[in-house]
Amino acid sequence: MSAPTRLFNRNFFLLWQGQLVSQLGNQLHAVALMFWIKHATGSASLMGTILMIAMLPGVILGPIGGTFADRFSRRRIIIWGDLIRGLSVLALAAILFTAPGSVDLTIAWLLVISVVAGIAGAFFRPAISAAIPDLVPHEKVAAANSLNQSSIQLSVFVGQGLGGVLFRLLGAPLLFLIDGITYLFSAVSECFIRIPQVIPESRPELRALLAQFKEDTLEGFHYVWERRGMRDLFIMSAFLNFLLAPFGVLLPFYVEDHLHARPDWFGFLIAAFGLGALLGYGIAGSLRLSGRGRAMIVILFLFLASLGFVAAGLVLIPVVALICFLLIGAFTGVVNINIMTTLQLTTPSEIRGRVFGLLGTLSSGLTPIGMGLAGLITDAIDHNVPLIYIISGAASAAVTLGMALDRHFREYLAFTPEDAESSERPETDPSRSPQSDG
Repeated sequence: MSAPTRLFNRNFFLLWQGQLVSQLGNQLHAVALMFWIKHATGSASLMGTILMIAMLPGVILGPIGGTFADRFSRRRIIIWGDLIRGLSVLALAAILFTAPGSVDLTIAWLLVISVVAGIAGAFFRPAISAAIPDLVPHEKVAAANSLNQSSIQLSVFVGQGLGGVLFRLLGAPLLFLIDGITYLFSAVSECFIRIPQVIPESRPELRALLAQFKEDTLEGFHYVWERRGMRDLFIMSAFLNFLLAPFGVLLPFYVEDHLHARPDWFGFLIAAFGLGALLGYGIAGSLRLSGRGRAMIVILFLFLASLGFVAAGLVLIPVVALICFLLIGAFTGVVNINIMTTLQLTTPSEIRGRVFGLLGTLSSGLTPIGMGLAGLITDAIDHNVPLIYIISGAASAAVTLGMALDRHFREYLAFTPEDAESSERPETDPSRSPQSDG
């Protein structure tokens, strides 16, 4: 297969449009899930528990999923990931259509879906992240990441922007049905993609294959751990994701109990965040930042996004909250594209799946705990969601300031494409920072 010469080639377009459609359905699913739980049970603890369970498989299986993405066909992993999730959601829709009053049965199946989707996502996400750099020209990787993330945020903007209204008009069962269909559409679309990949020859003996699999997974751990700047990035992401976990879990309570707005405003706030993120992705894909300039922008925008969450906890007017979410989305959009592109360009293709699998595990390792605690604490303090927002945002701002003082972290973010030419020489590889604690 010849190397791609343009960004919107056939393979990347098929992947992009498939993800756009399935993510659109996924956002409708998220709205239906949260408001169905809130209206059927009124329990923030249950909501936090289900979202926590959905995160756990990805955290636990992330390194294994990354190894699979390096040793087996990324194309098949992507197809099966969408197919399995689509069928499981269609089963949920069937339960709600045939037994709408069975709250306990629905909750039980929501738990099953959370586990199944989490397991499938643990293999799916590293495969996607590892495949993108091989589907577009080297100099277009940042733009490809921007487009891929833009498809996600566009689906957030449309899906969750209309999700509150559609939930009120159509109800949860129909939204779950739509989600399942979009997953199947994406799986069919991905069947026509060709992803260039050198797949290692598998050994026929099961014991030898498992030993090699373990060795490959540990190699991914060592690769990240030996590179101080990359390691610090993963650790910072873990703390930030833990501190910011309450914002998504508690958003339905924030909208209805704090802003005293209809469920429609849940969608409006998410849409504002998605629109801001789209703007951020566009800015990140078009800017030509120097290495040092990129590091400064990432740190500054992380800090401003944290302050935005604090502001959201202080406001009482829905329109002002909308502005806060728009700005938060723009700041995080720029940050996410620059970080993802740096990770992809500093990691060889043959180990990229393992690195992104570890990213999912290490950076999100504390998130399920944050989700579970958010629900429990909210019920314990009489649903004082604004207080939790303020404390979490302030703590994330403090973490960002601490990382700004980390020289290894700043040097890793300052990586430039020119550095890749000398990345095989340890003394000039910016991701292999000295191992001192200074």
